[in-house]
Amino acid sequence: MTTRTATLDAAKIDAIFAGLDQGHLPGAAVAIAIDGVPVYRRGFGLANMELPVLLGPGTRMRVGSITKHFAALIFLLLCEEGRAKIDDPIGRYLPNLHSVSREVTFRQLMGHTSGLRDAMAVSLVINGAQAATTDAQLLALYETIDDVEFCPGTSWSYNNGGYVLLTAAIEAIAGASLDTLLRDRIFVPLGMYDTLLRRWDTNFLPNSATLHFRLPDGRFTRDYMGTEISGAGGMVSTMDDLLRWLKHMDAPVIGSAESWRLMREPQHLTSGGSTGYGFGLVLDRYRGVETISHGGGVVAGNAQMIKVPSAGLDIAIAVNRADVMGADLANRIIDVCIKELIPRSDRQFEKRSGLYLSPRDGRFVELVEHGELQLLAVDAGPPIPVTTDDKGRLHLPEFLSFFQQWASVEDDGLTFSEFGDDDRLEPLMPDPEMAIDMHLGRYTAPAIGAHAEVAMISDEPRLTIRAAHGAVNYQMMPLAAGRWKLAPKGPFSMMSGMVSFANGNAGMSLSFGRLRNLPFTRSG
Repeated sequence: MTTRTATLDAAKIDAIFAGLDQGHLPGAAVAIAIDGVPVYRRGFGLANMELPVLLGPGTRMRVGSITKHFAALIFLLLCEEGRAKIDDPIGRYLPNLHSVSREVTFRQLMGHTSGLRDAMAVSLVINGAQAATTDAQLLALYETIDDVEFCPGTSWSYNNGGYVLLTAAIEAIAGASLDTLLRDRIFVPLGMYDTLLRRWDTNFLPNSATLHFRLPDGRFTRDYMGTEISGAGGMVSTMDDLLRWLKHMDAPVIGSAESWRLMREPQHLTSGGSTGYGFGLVLDRYRGVETISHGGGVVAGNAQMIKVPSAGLDIAIAVNRADVMGADLANRIIDVCIKELIPRSDRQFEKRSGLYLSPRDGRFVELVEHGELQLLAVDAGPPIPVTTDDKGRLHLPEFLSFFQQWASVEDDGLTFSEFGDDDRLEPLMPDPEMAIDMHLGRYTAPAIGAHAEVAMISDEPRLTIRAAHGAVNYQMMPLAAGRWKLAPKGPFSMMSGMVSFANGNAGMSLSFGRLRNLPFTRSG
């Protein structure tokens, strides 16, 4: 690893956060260390729009999926004690799981190569984001779900539900809650006294920032996810505490050298390709320098924890608003602090709009030209700005590069690549006049306990899904070839998806980004 030098220019860091440096809207907290010594600690904006309290590096904030590698470390500590092994099947400790889930290993769960359906994503689709679903209720889905996204080990797909399973197994093995294990075995020993697992947003917690959801019209609201969140992303922490943790990662005293090697070692697919993801940690490069990181997204905020080991640079950022990306801010800090970076390519390219479908597996890609931005959406997930490389391939933003996806557009179609698997997609002509009449009716998905109805409501096609713990009403907008875009009515309209109707009108399938082809059969 080439050694690099990190330096601090506080004025340039301040300039990165200038747009958040105000006293009437939510903002961000940031802490930076060089060689383990904190050199910059600041907050920008309000902790709560209703109170004159500014954010600071000592304010508790949601850090989302940064939780994952803490949960993984707890499991590895149990392995060190001989109470489990990373290649044990999950069904050894959770025997009530459906047969399609029981043989998946802990290695595959922690590395997102299990191929299992993401029960948290399934619940969001059928119950709604604000349904008060518990871990136990999410776990119960794995007792009935009878299909998978892909064969274990053959692909990579980020899976929060896998960490619901991991949490349940940890608690079964240890006979204690994950909350207690994290507190007693990690947080207290390292002096992370303001860090804890906060499973619900509905309880009160001192010294905590409020999350602020932003509506399309610019207004902030107090909406949040209603579901319980544990090992998948339930932690709250301060930026000061995260700096303590990042320093500890340089010379860990909690966890053996072998456990930390496993945490930091990218998993490999059966094809031999590297996923770039260890156990709850992303191993990547940014402008030529190696990084270790993990972000955390929640409905109305996000966080980023990142190390540049060759420069001794540690960065922790959390934001309490939905319209600012902490990972992007962290990359801009790296730009300022490290001089020896590979220059960015500012290559211009022709923006396009179009729809593309894979004959192989039905994957759907949409390109949207939006002003100066080129947006790309996969399986009707959220449209993401992309840039191009020297070969003209469209890439996700640098802080999402670990997804290892790119697209290349030709006149007669599009090539979409994911983890080295190239797929040729054919162009589709948009059909805004596509009729819904033949698809009106009721549908059911017994494996997930969901019932759906396609109906005309106020002269608009709607899809309504009802399940055990809630209901969701989706607006339907025609795309092409029997596919309709779905957007939930209400504050969480960014959770878009797609419904595809089967030939012969025998059923339909739902896709929401990583959650693909969730089947429903026609029942009336």
